[in-house]
Amino acid sequence: MTTAPKIDPSLRHELIERPDLLLEDADLMRALVAANERAMGANIVDLRGIAMERLEARLDRLEETHRSVIAAAYENLAGTNQLHRAILRMLDPTEFEAFLRDLGGDVADILRVDCVKLVLESTQADAEADALSGLGGVLIVAEPGFIDGYVVEGRTTGPPRQVTLRQIDEGDARIYEDLSDWIRSEACLKLDLGEGRLPGLLIFGAEDPHQFTPQHGTDLLAFFAGVFERSMRRWLQ
Repeated sequence: MTTAPKIDPSLRHELIERPDLLLEDADLMRALVAANERAMGANIVDLRGIAMERLEARLDRLEETHRSVIAAAYENLAGTNQLHRAILRMLDPTEFEAFLRDLGGDVADILRVDCVKLVLESTQADAEADALSGLGGVLIVAEPGFIDGYVVEGRTTGPPRQVTLRQIDEGDARIYEDLSDWIRSEACLKLDLGEGRLPGLLIFGAEDPHQFTPQHGTDLLAFFAGVFERSMRRWLQ
């Protein structure tokens, strides 16, 4: 003897015609499995239910990984486009003074950094620093050996890397001057300016302590440093 269904007939008919409505709803399926386990009693182990729970947990992990991979891909693409725009803007000026002014202005804005500094070493640092003091506050002239010492910062193993990303308690006043109290992370791009020339250093400073950390990739910044080196060699001819 059967009893009349307690579900609305139209809804029952819809579910019979389209069972995928149930199968595609994770919450409904979870409720049905739980109801089935309660009906079986506490003394029966439902291996099928256990297997479904494990598969569901694995699927959740796979979906989360999938979302993370997609987010990373979009972030990398956005970073690449951002860097390309900064490079194009950097190549626009036809005079060195405009080049430095744009470096600390439009280029810094495109890269979303709070400060950009270019350090050049010279055997006549004091005299050249006075001569270049009017070039927008971006250029710093230092004595030979300053760049390696700054990049290494007390580290005794290995040569200075081309790109160094790090978090700092505060910016070096020799570099950031009045902004030193605000800088919490920086990217240091060591520059090869050609045979017979002392090295250079391009520094991006950020107030955000998480903008530049050792865990971040350096490929894009290494590419930017390569373009910047070639541009600087043109100005130094």
